[in-house]
Amino acid sequence: KIMKKVLLVSGLIFMLTSLFIYVEGKEKSPVNSGTHFAKDALQKYVDSGEIPGAICIYYKDGVQETTCLGYAEISTKRPITIDSFFMQCSQTKGFCGVTIAILVEEGKLSLDDPVSKYLPEFSELWIQESNVDGVRKLVKAKNQLTVRMVMNHTGGFSFELPNYMRMGGWSHRMPLRSVATMAAALPLSFEPGTRIQYSNVGIDIGAAIVEVVSRQRWEDFLKQRVLDPLEMKDSTFWPSNKQLETKLELYKIEPDKPATIIKQSPAMQLPFNGDRVFPSAGAGLWTTARDQLKFYKMLMNLGVGDNGVRILKEETVKSILALSSRPKGFGGYSLGLYAPATDDENQWFGHGGAFLTRCFVNWHKRQLKLVAVQFTGKCDKIEKAHNEAAEKFFQEQFNNSGENEYTGRME
Repeated sequence: KIMKKVLLVSGLIFMLTSLFIYVEGKEKSPVNSGTHFAKDALQKYVDSGEIPGAICIYYKDGVQETTCLGYAEISTKRPITIDSFFMQCSQTKGFCGVTIAILVEEGKLSLDDPVSKYLPEFSELWIQESNVDGVRKLVKAKNQLTVRMVMNHTGGFSFELPNYMRMGGWSHRMPLRSVATMAAALPLSFEPGTRIQYSNVGIDIGAAIVEVVSRQRWEDFLKQRVLDPLEMKDSTFWPSNKQLETKLELYKIEPDKPATIIKQSPAMQLPFNGDRVFPSAGAGLWTTARDQLKFYKMLMNLGVGDNGVRILKEETVKSILALSSRPKGFGGYSLGLYAPATDDENQWFGHGGAFLTRCFVNWHKRQLKLVAVQFTGKCDKIEKAHNEAAEKFFQEQFNNSGENEYTGRME
């Protein structure tokens, strides 16, 4: 009986200690800033019909301004919310970067490994040296193509595969392993590692490497190691019909003209779900602003989510995600994320996507700025207004700044 009591008490102590550690690792809910910088900057464009609406979130060391302005669909006056569904396009690249970083941290691959170590079809590569009157001259590549290169856009791949639009854009395509195989059969634009060419194909090759190393489909690995632990329940490559009912509709934007709705674009063709939709690591993940916050705050917190779950070690984030992995003089880009070439407290890292979705973080100052709209066309003043509003927010002095500072980071 005494032994049973001892075991019972020990068990209770263990449970309470575990609970304490878990709760201690959580961040408290951010304090409402009480500011309206985004609304003040963008309301006039919503009122004029120039944009349907926008989501803007600014965060500074425990204080947050959250703005959901206008409509997800103008004709029905369906309002935008933080849980409105949207296509985040190229922001998907950062998710692939995190999966690569997880495997690097676990010692299962190196950024300087040759791609052919995991995908044998890349063992012999050719470069298109010229194209005169339809006659292409190819030369054999001299440089080794590495994992680092495919993830930072120095591999020499085109933006997309030929006939990409005919394959349905980000809503269709083919399995990631097939994308990699087709890419290996096509000539590169330049010697690997010698130039920059932004490429969805390269990121998809990175995801195919994750599949080989993890022995899982990339989307399953992503869900198991990143989305589920961060409780990102509304991030998926296969949106349900119910989720699509809440989506931000796509609009064509022109300066000083009312926005007009677009039912589908060549890059995002109907249907948006089904068994013929395959994931693209370069651009293809549907999400919500609430979910995006969980991912980017994890990066801002150097690898640990607001819920206390650690995805990556601090040093991993600092060394290969928050800093450029490109050669000197090639600009800033790490693993699927725009990142500075030098580390100082004023530098941001993150990513943007087509249709104006952006999120960047500064881990030194624990700052974050997010915007989500869904439009095509040129309207630089909208993004400029968002950036100016964010700067005003970050310059604001908050008395309770730091009150909810993240504590108890869990190894």
